[in-house]
Amino acid sequence: MICGTIKKGVECAFMAKKGCGYPGGRCNPVIDKCEGCTKAVQCEEIIYCGVYPDPTSKWRTGKCPTATHLKADVKEAQQKINPLKASKRANKK
Repeated sequence: MICGTIKKGVECAFMAKKGCGYPGGRCNPVIDKCEGCTKAVQCEEIIYCGVYPDPTSKWRTGKCPTATHLKADVKEAQQKINPLKASKRANKK
């Protein structure tokens, strides 16, 4: 539904027929760690998160799970080598 409280005219998952379903009835603005995220939505002069009504709670445990401005941790897939099979292959040559 379209938000009718703070982010007027913006699609909001917490908006219901009775009003904002988020406890407190208001979304909180983004924090400095959210700068550069593509999920941020600017309404009037304040920037809000388009996914979470309280962005500070998502940064308490580390990084935000939907942060698009952070580089993804890319782990190289290493193939496990069976030492028994490796020795057999070495003996064949």
